[in-house]
Amino acid sequence: MEKFPKVFIIILNYNGKAFITSTLNSVFKLNYLHFEVILTDNDSNDGSFESSKKLFPRAIFIKNSANLGFASGNNVGVKYALERGADYIWLLNYDTQVKKNSLSILVEEMEKDKTIGLASPLIKKGNTDKNWFSGGKINWLKMKAVHEEKELEENYFHSDFISGCAVLIRAEVFKKIGLLDEDYFLYWEDADFSLKAKRAGYRLLISPKSKIFHLEISEKKKAAKIYWLVVSGLIFFQKNSPLWLRPYIFIYILLRKIKNYFDFRFRYSKTAEMVRQAYKDFAKYV
Repeated sequence: MEKFPKVFIIILNYNGKAFITSTLNSVFKLNYLHFEVILTDNDSNDGSFESSKKLFPRAIFIKNSANLGFASGNNVGVKYALERGADYIWLLNYDTQVKKNSLSILVEEMEKDKTIGLASPLIKKGNTDKNWFSGGKINWLKMKAVHEEKELEENYFHSDFISGCAVLIRAEVFKKIGLLDEDYFLYWEDADFSLKAKRAGYRLLISPKSKIFHLEISEKKKAAKIYWLVVSGLIFFQKNSPLWLRPYIFIYILLRKIKNYFDFRFRYSKTAEMVRQAYKDFAKYV
């Protein structure tokens, strides 16, 4: 066991009753020989935390007193893992299915190249063979982050960010750049963390040999998803835009606000309402 780096798999759960059992079943079938599972729960009220404790006594269970969001909720588990000598930490969504060799492939690749700070499997969409994430691009001019869905035949090192859905992180990265930024409640924290890691000299890897499946339960909560994508996106670009781009970003946001005003007043939709609320709440943040 000593020759295998110690990996802590952190699964953040929030009312994941429909998926958490199958996710944990797949995790405990991994063929990697040195891992522990931490289920960190954001105060679920659907019984998923309690049932998981009964079904998977091998796991470590931490229940937060409130819904802390993605970054803060995961950081609870990250701190626990770092205090117990983790070499790697794998953040894994509660609505995923992992292939048996998915973790061992990622660890092997990262052990061969110490410059890799973050690594991701090729993430498939649902139970299909279609790609959900095979790389990420940040469009600074349109203030968007795009998931690439291209086919990969070899290791890919040119992604702008790694999705937080299934990111394996070298423990020393946390020690060098800090934990996930808790200013983000949901979304964009992965892009922020990836950017910090790259600026610190680490490379990002996506390995097509390693595969998992993501059911993306967030699609069923589209209004909330739109709200947090807008708020967190604004936070990201405020924090990370280079100085030369900031005047453009200011004007671009202003134009987007004007468009949203007319959308809300004259072409009302739930989306326009959520975007309007996001702009209001971001104003409180700044």
